[in-house]
Amino acid sequence: MSTSVSENLKDILSHLSSEIDQETLLLYLQNKLSAEKKHEVEKKLLENEFAGDAVEGLQTLKDKHHIDHMVEMLNRDLKKKLAKKKHRREKMRVKDQPWLYISLIIIILLIVIAYVVIRKSLTGQ
Repeated sequence: MSTSVSENLKDILSHLSSEIDQETLLLYLQNKLSAEKKHEVEKKLLENEFAGDAVEGLQTLKDKHHIDHMVEMLNRDLKKKLAKKKHRREKMRVKDQPWLYISLIIIILLIVIAYVVIRKSLTGQ
């Protein structure tokens, strides 16, 4: 595994379980842990159903090069979706525009003046 891909895999793995460190999960996936440590990791994965399913899915891949490719695709897709979501949120956000505030103040003043004029004309008769 290349260094950058290994780091990307660590990033993804870090969100699976807070009880198991990234390096241990990576070694577990590569089947490089002692039997005792492997049993300990499996015990912790049983407690977290999501993490267990995710690790199980990664283990089913026969060719480890697919993991690298999947990680790159997941990161790319995630960045695209986050960028789209951020762009949409910025587009929907009301931008600070002084004319908007001025027009609101004018409308409120007109309403107050109209209320006062109507009130005086009703009480004057």
